[in-house]
Amino acid sequence: MSSRSATRPSKVLLTSSEGTEFLIDRDIADMSQLLKCMFQDIGEIGLEPVPLPNVSGPILTKVIEYCTHHRHDPNFHCSNDDTAADIAEWDLEFCKVDQGTLYEMILAANYLDIKPLLDLTCKTVANMIKAKSPEEIRKTFGIINDFTPEEEDQARRENNWVDED
Repeated sequence: MSSRSATRPSKVLLTSSEGTEFLIDRDIADMSQLLKCMFQDIGEIGLEPVPLPNVSGPILTKVIEYCTHHRHDPNFHCSNDDTAADIAEWDLEFCKVDQGTLYEMILAANYLDIKPLLDLTCKTVANMIKAKSPEEIRKTFGIINDFTPEEEDQARRENNWVDED
């Protein structure tokens, strides 16, 4: 093996659920614990496609964009329980997508085991409901209230500690 090929980053070919192929650097793929462990278990696979049946092409594009942006972040895999105020500007902009896309990003981050992306997308959803009334939350997420007025009153009485400051 020449020194030139040893310094050149290896590539990985990922295939989305509908068959779209993505050729990415190995270090970006390794940001997914699922893929990293798979490569460690089976070794080098060359450019054999790695099927990701649970991730669509548009969502895989977003995941790759996120990982590419954070590829040199030394704190990428550190646990981060910071508040929403500590979300970086780029990450805030990255998560400005429709709810369907955001939910698919959560599912993809969970499936691919990319904890920082999962944390970010879940924080984004949490921020969407923070300081909102149940009615506002229902409106935001299109949830139909199937409680009768009596059931709703009972739930409020049983959970009155929620409204305490």
